[in-house]
Amino acid sequence: MLIRRLARPMLAAIFIKGGVDTLLNPEPRVAKASPLLEKAAPQLPDQVPSEPDQLVRIDAGVKIAAGTLLAINKFPRTASLALAASIIPTTIAGHPFWEKSDPTEKTGEQQQFLKNISILGGLILAAVDTEGKPSLGWRGRRAARKLAERTSDLTGSTDNAGDRLRDAGDRVRRNVVDGVDVAIGSLAS
Repeated sequence: MLIRRLARPMLAAIFIKGGVDTLLNPEPRVAKASPLLEKAAPQLPDQVPSEPDQLVRIDAGVKIAAGTLLAINKFPRTASLALAASIIPTTIAGHPFWEKSDPTEKTGEQQQFLKNISILGGLILAAVDTEGKPSLGWRGRRAARKLAERTSDLTGSTDNAGDRLRDAGDRVRRNVVDGVDVAIGSLAS
């Protein structure tokens, strides 16, 4: 418990500081983001802003907001997912070590790239951390099983109505379990 209370603000600090720095001085990041955005622009949906300056500022806002939420332990799983989503394009645009020819520069960019990948790993761990509580998937499957058991208890008779009610309970349980599995799958991907 104490470790989580300390680790989340430590993980969030780099995002809050980076977001504030970006809002105060966006030009270096806009310059790094522009070439990547030009390559990706044809594949981006119309709803995504095409101006690098706008995207850099939105990214900074996400980092400040989600970093703050993670640091104060409000919606930590959602905040971690938002930060994970924001660090991927930042890492690709900000540290393209594969494009560097100078060995010293390449090594520095590679180190920063790997640092960001390590932070991404920490964010993924924070996103799946249930703080010892059962996951939503487990709770949903348990609720569905209990519903099916209660339905079976109520319909212990062998008459036709009891069989139909038992079948309905089984269908509800399967649908809930399938729905929970789909929801978990979409969160994991």
